[in-house]
Amino acid sequence: MSSPKILFGFHAVGVRLKTAPQSIIEVYYEATRRDARMRQFLARAKEAGVRLIEADGLRLAKLAGSHGHQGVAARVQAVAQLHSLDDLLDRLEAEGVANPLLLVLDGVTDPHNLGACLRVADGAGAHAVIAPKDHAVGINATVAKVASGAAETVPYFMVTNLARTLGELKERNIWVIGTSGDADKTLYQVDLKGPVALVLGAEGPGMRQLTRKTCDELVSIPMKGAVESLNVSVASAVCLYEALRQRG
Repeated sequence: MSSPKILFGFHAVGVRLKTAPQSIIEVYYEATRRDARMRQFLARAKEAGVRLIEADGLRLAKLAGSHGHQGVAARVQAVAQLHSLDDLLDRLEAEGVANPLLLVLDGVTDPHNLGACLRVADGAGAHAVIAPKDHAVGINATVAKVASGAAETVPYFMVTNLARTLGELKERNIWVIGTSGDADKTLYQVDLKGPVALVLGAEGPGMRQLTRKTCDELVSIPMKGAVESLNVSVASAVCLYEALRQRG
């Protein structure tokens, strides 16, 4: 079994309480915080039979590695995840999901950006987020906190070779659409109702050249002001929710 990890903040710990309470070893809470949100949280934790430990703010900050813990942290075991992207796609096919929606992030190394992207992916109903192992951030406590629970609900696959993975998606008839400021078509001129993987690069450098070449099609997000690009999590939201809108 893998070593325990720390989750912190009401959203991240609350989602784990809801989805996999048996994986929680113990919950630490700030005893001096007695507001309604804390009372509701503690009631849910007690109902789930979770071990509760009083802690002061300093201990919570040390556990979380952050002062943004909101008075709550949990030591948890990793929950069983799908082993691979292939496993997920096979399962979706078996469940009759004809049009998977995937978000691919090339070069997103900031944990706050990844957390926000996972949150957006969860909200828009994306089936997975994919990133390369060598140009990405993994799931850590900061990512989980910013994701507000979505790090627990959205499969996140870090692949060895992104271009090869995109090629494999194309073999499964998933249309790979990359975003680029210099693309001729805009996001609103393409059909996103079918099986789609939306590829976004990091701010500044954007997608790597090989990733760009591997895409079936490139689209731009219209920018009407002086700013040249959007934050990657905002761009992810624009793209995923346009796909959601088209799918009705």
